[in-house]
Amino acid sequence: MVVIAVLYVDGRAAIRMADYTTLETLLEMGFDRNRAEKAVAHTGNQGIERAMDWLMEHENDPDIDEQYVPPAGNVLSSTEQQSSSQPDPESAEFAEELAELEDPKQAMTEEEKKEQIKRLEELMRVKQEERRERERQEEVEREKQRRKQGQELQQVRQKLQDDEMKQLAEQRRREKMEDRLAKQRVKEKIARDREERARKFGGGSSSTALTSPSSEATPQSPPENQGPPPAKKDYDECRIQVRLMDGSALMAVFKAQEPLAAVRVYVQMNSSEGEDFTLLSPYPRRVYTDLDMEKPLRELGLVPSAVLVVAKK
Repeated sequence: MVVIAVLYVDGRAAIRMADYTTLETLLEMGFDRNRAEKAVAHTGNQGIERAMDWLMEHENDPDIDEQYVPPAGNVLSSTEQQSSSQPDPESAEFAEELAELEDPKQAMTEEEKKEQIKRLEELMRVKQEERRERERQEEVEREKQRRKQGQELQQVRQKLQDDEMKQLAEQRRREKMEDRLAKQRVKEKIARDREERARKFGGGSSSTALTSPSSEATPQSPPENQGPPPAKKDYDECRIQVRLMDGSALMAVFKAQEPLAAVRVYVQMNSSEGEDFTLLSPYPRRVYTDLDMEKPLRELGLVPSAVLVVAKK
């Protein structure tokens, strides 16, 4: 190659020929002259490979196509200064060497130029492949980092969601506990009210029970009236069956001295009838009023057992 031959002949001429060869080669490869001159200058004229690397690395620079202004100490001027510091070019020895360098026999042929351009194009292709591979690896690393950050973010979100679900579960547990305690308090209050009503109406029912035999003793002559009344006095409890409006039935045992209101409260607690209903006896038919709710079951003739029906008001 011309550059290698010149390096062994004369250092000064080699630099000048290398400048020319690198610049011209870049131009023949299709690079813009302004870019080619910048590449040669910025790489310090260290060869076509360095220039090509510089061009590929800086091809996306915003000022790549700005007019190139050679600095005061550029490579070409420095080589000229170096050549001026050498022996007089008019000397016979230097003239002979220069003539050998400018000899057409030493110049590259068209085939050599094409071969060199082909080799340089192949080198550029390899460099571009390496750069694309490097960019692909960088993109893969960035994608890995992005996925890692996404997984970490998902884990944080999952942890926050789990904590929120735990808080909701704990809140629901507390609410259920409070509802259970509230129902327990209501049941206890109903039990106390039932006991108070039993104590309140128990004395009256016993007095009526004491006075009723004397009054009933004289007119008990007909044989058909001797059955039910004496039987009711002998029972302290009564079994009540309540038929609901949906066809189902409730069964419970009450004290004979308890008021009918206790049966109503029992129906409210153990069914979905609400409070807007009344009780009646199917046979003989009797609708119980609010005043009847305060009367004991014994007084209403519901001892020892009876069937009541729930009806709308």
